[in-house]
Amino acid sequence: MPHFDDLLIVAAVAFAAPFVLGLFPRLALPSVVLEILAGIVIGPSVLGIVHVDEAIEVIALIGLAFVLFLAGLEIEFPKLRGQVLRLTATGFALSFGIALVVALGLKAGGLIETPMLVAIILCATSLGVLIPVLKDAGEISTTFGQLIIAAASIADFGAIILLTIFFSGEGGIGSTLVLLGGLALLAIAVYVAVRGAEHSMRIRSDLLRLQDTTAQIRVRAAIVLFVGFSAVAEKLGLEVILGAFIAGSIISLLDRDEVMTHPDFRRKLEAMGFGFFIPVFFVTSGVRYDLDALTAQTSNLVMLPIFLAALLVVRGVPALLYRRVIDTRHTAIAGLMQATSLPFIVAATAIGQDLGLVDAAESAALIGAGLLSVLIFPLLGLTLLRRSPVTQEQQRPLRPIAPIEET
Repeated sequence: MPHFDDLLIVAAVAFAAPFVLGLFPRLALPSVVLEILAGIVIGPSVLGIVHVDEAIEVIALIGLAFVLFLAGLEIEFPKLRGQVLRLTATGFALSFGIALVVALGLKAGGLIETPMLVAIILCATSLGVLIPVLKDAGEISTTFGQLIIAAASIADFGAIILLTIFFSGEGGIGSTLVLLGGLALLAIAVYVAVRGAEHSMRIRSDLLRLQDTTAQIRVRAAIVLFVGFSAVAEKLGLEVILGAFIAGSIISLLDRDEVMTHPDFRRKLEAMGFGFFIPVFFVTSGVRYDLDALTAQTSNLVMLPIFLAALLVVRGVPALLYRRVIDTRHTAIAGLMQATSLPFIVAATAIGQDLGLVDAAESAALIGAGLLSVLIFPLLGLTLLRRSPVTQEQQRPLRPIAPIEET
């Protein structure tokens, strides 16, 4: 029978991390960083007062899926088209190309074992970290903000798809692509079915009547999608995080009509995720963090700044494409911002360790680099933003259908 002793400590740490940060509002530090660091302290690497038992294992797994579920929910699909889509999609393709070159170099240097996996890990951007940063800076609707959000959305989606294609499924890339196609068709069918059902006056009336009662019917429907697509993805031999991400994306597409959408719907889903499951996942990631493996040899510690520099190069260099629509200073800031990555690194390294493709030291160095990226890049970007004047053109949102002017 599962025990609650260790879970109590993890839950207390999950509460304490943002609470303590709230007491020092000038300390611009995402709570996820403190959650992981606190997890390291209470875990076997330092104090050893918490070990991952069955109860924590299950909740952390749900938390991992919830991270990607809410990431899919945050994607604004109407903005992912035209000029924005072309710039950011080209940037991601360039990013992946650079990542492959960097990963092959790291392999040649004897630092990593699986270049393709590391290249995919380096391609991701932390959408969940950047959105609150851009909102607080008042940049979320500017050209600059739109580019970063679109780039992070495509990077999240692209990294998950690449991870699934190359490191999921038992029949090779071809069969995995077929399974992905089947999952995509299922997603389209569910989307069409729900859109059709929402046009029924009877169903709409029932949703309105039950959405704020103890039934919380909209939240339950979202959880059915979340669990359903996660289960289908797992059954097909694909990554659970892909199914969760698709479920969030479907809800993002459905949740656009102001007449049909309850204003507190997303807040309730975020309350479930960020209130319990997601912080437990991050604290647990810290508990599992193998600090001894990282510090066992000097060569292991050297990997940390190398991976951090690799993140900056892989995600920062493609931002040069944005010079077509924003100035040089904002292009540099965008490069810093989209080099921020952590949740996907934690998830992908865990998958890599399960598959025997990433050792403990490599995983610890990658996660450590992710922690530093969240600590350094957004803060540095915000500092540069405050010192940078924004022109009227940059304040004006990009038109999704505007063509790119040839230079």
